[in-house]
Amino acid sequence: MRITSLSFILTVALCAATSLCAQTSDKLTLDEVLDYSFFGRGVNQPHSLADGEHYARVSPDGRQLVKYAYKTQQPVGVILDLNNAKNADKVKGISNYIISPTGKHILVATNAKQIYRHSFTAEYYIYDVANHRFSPLSDGGPQQAPVFSPDGNVIAFARGGDLFLVKLLFDGAETRVTKDGERGKILNGIPDWVNEEEFSTASSFTFTADSKMLAWVRYDESQVPLWHIQMYRGAQPTLEQNAVYPGEYTYKYPVAGERNASVSVMTFDIKNRVTRTMDVPMDSDGYIPRIYATSDAERLAVVTLNRHQSQMDLHMVNPRSGVSRVVLRETSDKYLRETAYGSLKFYPGRFVLLSERSGYQHLYAYNLEGTLLQTVTSGQFEVTDFYGYDPVGRTYYYQAVDQTPTRRAVFATDEKGRTRRLTPEVGTSSASFSEGMRYFLCNYSSLNTMPVYTLRNNQGRVIATLEDNADLQAKANGRLAQKSLFSFTTADGVQLNGWMVKPKNFDPSRRYPVLMYQYSGPSSQEVKDAWTSGFYPGCSFESYLADKGYICVCVDGRGTGARGADFEKCTYLKLGQLESHDQVETALWLARQPYVDADHIAIWGWSFGGFNTLMSMSEGRPVFCCGIAVAAPSSWRYYDTVYTERYMRTPAENASGYNVCPINQASNLHGNLLLIHGTADDNVHLRNASEMSEALVQADKPFEMQLYTNRNHSIYGGNTRAHLFKRMVEFLDRNMGVKP
Repeated sequence: MRITSLSFILTVALCAATSLCAQTSDKLTLDEVLDYSFFGRGVNQPHSLADGEHYARVSPDGRQLVKYAYKTQQPVGVILDLNNAKNADKVKGISNYIISPTGKHILVATNAKQIYRHSFTAEYYIYDVANHRFSPLSDGGPQQAPVFSPDGNVIAFARGGDLFLVKLLFDGAETRVTKDGERGKILNGIPDWVNEEEFSTASSFTFTADSKMLAWVRYDESQVPLWHIQMYRGAQPTLEQNAVYPGEYTYKYPVAGERNASVSVMTFDIKNRVTRTMDVPMDSDGYIPRIYATSDAERLAVVTLNRHQSQMDLHMVNPRSGVSRVVLRETSDKYLRETAYGSLKFYPGRFVLLSERSGYQHLYAYNLEGTLLQTVTSGQFEVTDFYGYDPVGRTYYYQAVDQTPTRRAVFATDEKGRTRRLTPEVGTSSASFSEGMRYFLCNYSSLNTMPVYTLRNNQGRVIATLEDNADLQAKANGRLAQKSLFSFTTADGVQLNGWMVKPKNFDPSRRYPVLMYQYSGPSSQEVKDAWTSGFYPGCSFESYLADKGYICVCVDGRGTGARGADFEKCTYLKLGQLESHDQVETALWLARQPYVDADHIAIWGWSFGGFNTLMSMSEGRPVFCCGIAVAAPSSWRYYDTVYTERYMRTPAENASGYNVCPINQASNLHGNLLLIHGTADDNVHLRNASEMSEALVQADKPFEMQLYTNRNHSIYGGNTRAHLFKRMVEFLDRNMGVKP
């Protein structure tokens, strides 16, 4: 469950280059917040080339793909120039491209259309680097998730639930691999909605290491219940087909306890044109969240999960015989995090795994037989991201918690266990490494420091500063409110971390209204020493409210991440109970501070944060003056199988846990409530707001409600986002006694 979407991310990226507008007042405007004035400029992400010494970057006008040297940061050539390419009339830009492993061909996408959060279709064109010519990947319609074979001679792609191959050595001859694909029934290599959303993947097919076979996951969703979303004419965009009668969008969506798509693994012998079903032992209602190629063409790595997601098996499968063997089994008495399979990486003769078997998430290296080679990291801290392994330098590169859960740094550990810190900055550093792991792009920020992008070698030495946002930082220093990190201990003896935003002219002798923001979902983290803190970067929305006289606070309660498995998983089977308790404890702690108006404390959140807002306001202790729940689940019985059952098991197994929900606690609601929802939310359906409103009506609880026509979980488009935040601010001002 997340609140972003592909379109929203693209909007953020486009707005990130916006410079601050000239102002006549030091006070922020809501328009400044909403146009990402304080997001900070990013950098055009370099695409590492196969040699590891050069990278490609799109020119500012989007017409050229330029080759640069890592060491000098100087351009050394042009890989693709649309101004000189043949048959380039339909290719308008190079924003979305894939370079083949050999560098001889480049796929460029046009006319991209989003499907779900990660997936989209596009019309791809193949650029031949040697003869500077474009040709269509396929004339049969838009394609999805194309991938080159390791030798660069074949491209596989999906369309309409089927898989296809294009052989570049045979003048682009197209082969249809499967013929049973049909939306809502059979999907070959492309996950259905719930597998894509909750396993964070848009494709499930790969070539073997020798490029001779294609392997994929086949999803049979024919028995998955259908969900219907009514669509109206609306505006921006206007759906004229719905001008007289509403239309309908339907897709397969399994709610907790219902049927999922059944899955199997298939392979296709490209030369002999033989399709086989692999013998992968697994539960009939289990999942296959990942399929990987290994360095051995006779070993295909298939990850399976039981429905409870408490057992993960890594199978090594022979793609020709179909015989498989489990080489690794990870188990938990509760559930396994997504990183267990999402961060798996394979190298010649080995693979590297993130596991929390010790109680904290750490790196482990195995050979392909499943024999442990090395426990790479250990201790009472978390490895938060694995970047890669360098077989030449025999070194692992990763991000980990830096002394406190609110900070991150980049580290390297070699096979002798020697560890080096590569980023000395205090705050949050992340990395994107080159092929061969010799260089990395470092993104550093802190609560009060805008993102700084530097290119470094694998010893951590800075080669160049690509963007420091110095001009925007100088302006932000005078425009944004005071931000600081803090911690406190609840009445239960639990230490919690938070951030606080105070007005620039803060007077400790005054009492200020407080707005609490949180998300609180399992393994999430909102409290970081990073510029990304706040609902908008740099706590800019919170700074806008601080200029109006609010104090804004965010506290990560139990269930959130970076503090070990016990802290995160104590909410298992009872989502919302401890999380809401901790938000109420936060409000009670704030009420004791001499600068807080205890009668005017509010809470708000989006998605899981909206759920926790409702839970907190009906927890039983009347501490909140008002609250805003955006796109909020109101009962986990209404949400999808994969996410919900990971933390709650099924309703049949855990009825008491499911029964503790906002709908059933409606009579306990204290404080004025604003419910906000998009009518076309395909993630947290409008049903949640509708049933919540009915429960409040029957409990005789007054509340306010705002719907947004045809808007999805991120609620944006046209003037929608501006209207939403103006509505929120008006509601807060009115209930918190703040002048508009």
